[in-house]
Amino acid sequence: MTETTVSAPAARATSAWRRMWLWAAAHAVDDLYQGLVPACVPYFVLDRHYGYVAASGLTLAAALGSSIPQPFIGLAVDRFRLGWLAAAGVALAGLGLGLSGLVEPYAAVWTLVLLSGLGVAMFHPAAGKGARETAGDSATAMSVFAAGGSVGFFLAPVLATPALISMGVGATALFIPPALLVAFALLRKRPSARAAAAGTRAGADRWAPFMVLTGVEIVRSVTFFGVLTFIELFWIRHLGAGRGVAGTALACFLVGGVAGTLTGGRLADRIGLVRTVQIGGLLAIPALAGLRLLPGPYLPLLFAVLAGIAINIPFAVLVKLGQDYLPNRPGTAAGVTLGLAVSVGGLAAPVLGVAAEAYGPQGVFTILCVVPVAAVALGLFLPRR
Repeated sequence: MTETTVSAPAARATSAWRRMWLWAAAHAVDDLYQGLVPACVPYFVLDRHYGYVAASGLTLAAALGSSIPQPFIGLAVDRFRLGWLAAAGVALAGLGLGLSGLVEPYAAVWTLVLLSGLGVAMFHPAAGKGARETAGDSATAMSVFAAGGSVGFFLAPVLATPALISMGVGATALFIPPALLVAFALLRKRPSARAAAAGTRAGADRWAPFMVLTGVEIVRSVTFFGVLTFIELFWIRHLGAGRGVAGTALACFLVGGVAGTLTGGRLADRIGLVRTVQIGGLLAIPALAGLRLLPGPYLPLLFAVLAGIAINIPFAVLVKLGQDYLPNRPGTAAGVTLGLAVSVGGLAAPVLGVAAEAYGPQGVFTILCVVPVAAVALGLFLPRR
């Protein structure tokens, strides 16, 4: 065997991993703009004197733009060769959000936030398909891509808050360059049509298990957004902590989410996709119970990390498993698992808000301890492949 024949596969593997890290970085930048919307809304209230209804309208615009179109964009990605769409999506997401702080009329701001959400919707199905073509059968590689989104969402308030405090809503313009740079890199590094075709799988689409999987992702997303929305209030109003400790609890949960996404990919490559999904659902129950029941503001921080890990163990695995169930429609599968199902989970937050009004944030976490049971039950109906 010659040195050339040995080094060629290694070179291809190295190239694939470089592209995967590019997909992960692009996912981080794209989801940064999703996280920037809730981070910026309070400053639109302060600087532009928007009422609460107008402020919530901006959140609604982002949700409408990013959720409803994703399955349809996924269908288009599967039918046509749209290798440029992920780059166009992240560019639109950045431009829409970045320009929103520079215009005055509310209708213009709302439209730009809607367009930013549409850019996010354009990115996910195309990027999910492209990342799967690069990753092949490696759940670990797909977890790197999925974790990028968690990192971007985590970084949004960290980066935005100091800029918004010092510059006001006009600071949104500072976030335009990352989108354009990533869009350029994606266009420059996109694989050829032949290389993309080599990464696709063959087989019949199985819609029944895919619908069950979608249910699992919705339950996971409801749990994730429920904790995300109410964890700081739980620390402040139930555990009696200050805002600094409450913010630390949120950071612990989000950091745990990144770790859980990466852990899930490695675990799936060792014990299987379906079993990893089931384990994540099972582990979420005691993690949330510990967070809810332990006294004091500091010991539950450990369980905030553990809850973030457990809830996110299935995240990347569900994306990959969905594409396994729909091998001929990887873009559609990614549009649903990365987009629609996640957004449906976010839409459940107001329902949990009603519970919070009646029983306080501790009541919400009592409910959240039970929610993963539904994911465990649905997971029993997932076929192994």
